[in-house]
Amino acid sequence: MGKPRVIYWFRTDLRLHDSPALKAALDLKPECLYPIWTWDPHYVYRARVGPNRWQFLLDCQNDLSASITKLNKKSKLHVIREAPQTLFPKLWKAWKISHLVFEKDTDSYARSRDEEVIALAKKAGVEVIVKTGRTLFDPDELVKQNRGKPTMSMNQVQHAGETLGEPARPIDAPQSLPDPGDTKLDFDQEQPASDPDVNAVQRDQDEKSYASGLAGPKGDFSVPTLEEIGIKNATSPHRGGETRALKGLDEIIKDEDYTATFAKPNTAPTDFEPQSTTLLSPHLHFGSLSCRLFYWRAQDVISKYGSKATQPPTSLTGQLLFRDMYFGAQAALGHTFAQTVGNPNCRFVPWHLPSRVQDSSDRDSAPVTTTNAASGTQERDYQIDSPEAEEYFRRWKHGITGFPWIDALMRQLRHDGWIHHLGRHAVACFLTRGGCYVSWERGASVFEEWLIDHEVACNIGNWQWLSCTAFYAQFYRCYSPVAFPRKWDKEGRFVRKWVPEMADVPEKYVYEPWKAPIQDLKKAGVMLKKGAELGEEEGGSKVYPKPMFDFNDRRQICIDGLKQAYDVGLYGNDPKVLDGSWRKLFPDDAEGPTKGKKGGIGGMIEDDEEATGEEEFDDVQRKGEGEEGSAKKKSENQGGASPKPGRKRKENHGSMEQFVKRSKK
Repeated sequence: MGKPRVIYWFRTDLRLHDSPALKAALDLKPECLYPIWTWDPHYVYRARVGPNRWQFLLDCQNDLSASITKLNKKSKLHVIREAPQTLFPKLWKAWKISHLVFEKDTDSYARSRDEEVIALAKKAGVEVIVKTGRTLFDPDELVKQNRGKPTMSMNQVQHAGETLGEPARPIDAPQSLPDPGDTKLDFDQEQPASDPDVNAVQRDQDEKSYASGLAGPKGDFSVPTLEEIGIKNATSPHRGGETRALKGLDEIIKDEDYTATFAKPNTAPTDFEPQSTTLLSPHLHFGSLSCRLFYWRAQDVISKYGSKATQPPTSLTGQLLFRDMYFGAQAALGHTFAQTVGNPNCRFVPWHLPSRVQDSSDRDSAPVTTTNAASGTQERDYQIDSPEAEEYFRRWKHGITGFPWIDALMRQLRHDGWIHHLGRHAVACFLTRGGCYVSWERGASVFEEWLIDHEVACNIGNWQWLSCTAFYAQFYRCYSPVAFPRKWDKEGRFVRKWVPEMADVPEKYVYEPWKAPIQDLKKAGVMLKKGAELGEEEGGSKVYPKPMFDFNDRRQICIDGLKQAYDVGLYGNDPKVLDGSWRKLFPDDAEGPTKGKKGGIGGMIEDDEEATGEEEFDDVQRKGEGEEGSAKKKSENQGGASPKPGRKRKENHGSMEQFVKRSKK
């Protein structure tokens, strides 16, 4: 038997340093090594990815390919444009492959994909080697040590870690790589179906990355370009690649005081140029930076620093453990982790704009698709039970709520693909339990689209935390869109940068322009107008919207709604949530689509009713006000009445998490 002929399948590990899976491939002493990336149509068409994350991915791929070529001039990252499930059987035969090696991925789509590939490999006589490297601990081992349950707290992660031991030390990058073998592709490409394309909204031209064949337009296995994918130009200043990641880590670790005393809740969400945190999370997502390397370089500094060093969960190493906690929860729950329906750990709250879920006799619920009139594509959608709530959601998404702090964060998110974690807390709280009472699943879908560091496990976990549906339960503690940012940035520099309408508004009113005298607003060249849209001008003045509601009124409505839901005490897998009888337990006038005695799955209305980190949470009530008392007070001069849920109508909006099934298990 000859030497192994190995395909190394890059996915969430776009690096050469500290790659246990790559080391396993090289330990085979292969005759040839093919570094490949399969251009999977699932991610091209089915997973929500905005231009900034596309650009970051392409940066990482190009940087990795260049690094491979530095080690072996005959090699590179071979991007092959076909789904792995159909490509691999043909590729193994054409290249006489004996082994397939890759890094473990616990995302729901990735699990099902990898199980199918492994089964195909077994049938073809190809040996498969899988190694953990995306997280500090193997998520499945975390779950095993947690008695088979999802890791829902840092204590559970730390206790499991005591049994598993310290994360392994990082391993060095290889000094050389074997040649690839013959790269001839003498088989046909299976063209993927592009419909439904949830990324159509991100394209300004046709997607044609598959049009030029398996090896790309030049036949050289090149990394596609944004133009080939048809994606609009990126706007983010943050770029990807292992080279940048390692340089960024060096700069952070060099500052020993910052590394050792980092306390995430004490970092300012209003800092920019530079930001107050590491901004290495996108590199962790794409694997251009090893989490083990990050962990040990930080831990070594912390260990030497002494008693004044911070410890988990607020330390740098604690943030990596938080990440593992979410991956452990996802590993245990599978695709139900990404939704309320069927999720035994997610509290049921009758939010506005509930996800549309299809019931079926085999108790396996799948998302409903509708045709998008603008793009002609099919998307998973949600129900609009309240036109006011839909307007809240639209204005929140596009940064035109009339609350400058919230608008600044959402505009930064869309432009840069990143906002500080406390900024994420503020906007998530505002959309869910701190103002709009809109389903956390709506917010998670926006973050999925716009974040460059989006990871399903972390995104879902954070939204459940901030909506107080899992992980965290103190729903009465809300982020004020005025008091909270003022604590960090009294002058409003951050708001003035991202909401230029506020550039010349006096400091006293920069977070509350509705309180400013008209003459001050005129002098600042801004006009307040109910329902104003982004970029609107009138009479030579920039127009900014009046607040879309009274925050203190809405906050109390949300607190009352969450209290009611907690008192009812349902979780996503409760039979009452699944058969619609949950509605009997809520009064008709409760917030959300609660009217009547019979509802749909997971907060939906019936079709025939359609119509039009614990430590990171600061008490942001105004100084001198009690939690209950302040919530009942109205802020002065805020416009907009509290909405009442309207009749419901169908709408063709997309939802989140990559077309996984919504299960009623």
